[in-house]
Amino acid sequence: MSLESNKTLGGIGAILMVIGFLGIFGSAYVGFLVLVGAILVLIALKGFADHYQEGGIFNNALYGFITVIIGTVATVAIFIMLVLQTLASIELDWTNPIAVQQYFMSNLNAIWSLAAGAIAAWVVFFIFMVVSALLVRKSLNSLSEKSGEKIFGTAGLLWLIGAVLSIILIGFIVVWISWILVAVGFFSIKAAFVQPMPVQPAPPPPPQPPQ
Repeated sequence: MSLESNKTLGGIGAILMVIGFLGIFGSAYVGFLVLVGAILVLIALKGFADHYQEGGIFNNALYGFITVIIGTVATVAIFIMLVLQTLASIELDWTNPIAVQQYFMSNLNAIWSLAAGAIAAWVVFFIFMVVSALLVRKSLNSLSEKSGEKIFGTAGLLWLIGAVLSIILIGFIVVWISWILVAVGFFSIKAAFVQPMPVQPAPPPPPQPPQ
């Protein structure tokens, strides 16, 4: 694909992820846009990796997306497993809502067990999120260097900061902002960018023969 095609695919994919991220809080169907957007972004990054002959642009991003997917699946699995284990240890008639309510109101240990399971699952997700952000940042830094668009480097830094702050949820807002910058970066890539050559110091003058 041409550079313009990669720019368009990447920009549209990033915009879909921005919209899809907001949709996650309202509709699971709208959140499906995140998956479509991620695929378009990866296709675009593969095109840029080939264009600039820099495999890290695509490989690091691919590993980053795979890492966050594995982290999400592991988080859900751990949470469900711990919750089921806690509930299985409780002898209670689950078909009786009143009995269930009375049990949890009088047994705070069961509530703390469920909370501990949720915290453990969240810590696992946080670790995967940070590892994923490190990989994606490497990809964006490489793209920034090759394309000359410094906004990719800023987006990668914001993504990492957001991943670190995701432990207190506010980080997801920072990650969302980083995707906006990624979209702007894609549409801002110039057709041709020549990396500046390092300035070589002038050679010292030859020694003068003694008079």
